[in-house]
Amino acid sequence: MSDISTATRGRPRNPEIDAVVLETTRRLLGEAGFAATTVQEISRRSGVHPPAIYRRWPSRIALIEDAAFSGLTEIVIAPTGDLRADLRRFLRAYERSLAAPAARAAMPGLLAAYQHDVPPPEAHWRHLSVRPQFAEILQAAPHDVDPDLDVDELFDLIEGAVLARVIVPAVAARGARIDGLVELIVRMVAPLRVHDDDWSQRR
Repeated sequence: MSDISTATRGRPRNPEIDAVVLETTRRLLGEAGFAATTVQEISRRSGVHPPAIYRRWPSRIALIEDAAFSGLTEIVIAPTGDLRADLRRFLRAYERSLAAPAARAAMPGLLAAYQHDVPPPEAHWRHLSVRPQFAEILQAAPHDVDPDLDVDELFDLIEGAVLARVIVPAVAARGARIDGLVELIVRMVAPLRVHDDDWSQRR
């Protein structure tokens, strides 16, 4: 095995090593699954010695999290103010990222691992979160969004819906279009006066 991790302590981290390890981990997850994605096997395939891997990630779990979900950081939706269109683009990209082979393979194993460990703090996930993107989309359409809306609570609901579409067989089998979820969100975020007007028109 070639040692491409020869950088000594104190030198800047070599981003090429990070990229090689992450890509190797993603391939291994997709090909062999969570259990087979060990630091030893990642090291063997990538040519990066285990000490160099552990200098970058404190644990196997942390490495798998970054490899499986780093695609979320590539979701960059510039809000246009068109709430439906922006949500549609955001949700499609979000679902596509979570449906990637590495993410799908990692999720069940990570959920099982979390049952035995202290849950990581929220800050642990911040660098992989698309929550700020969602908030920006809502902020760009102030006339369509209730100012008292709890954005975090709403995003928790959406996150569960997207995960269900990806990993719950009965939900995924329905093949529901993303437009249905978009319409539900638009109705949920609308200012209360819109709901009141709709109700008065239906009476």
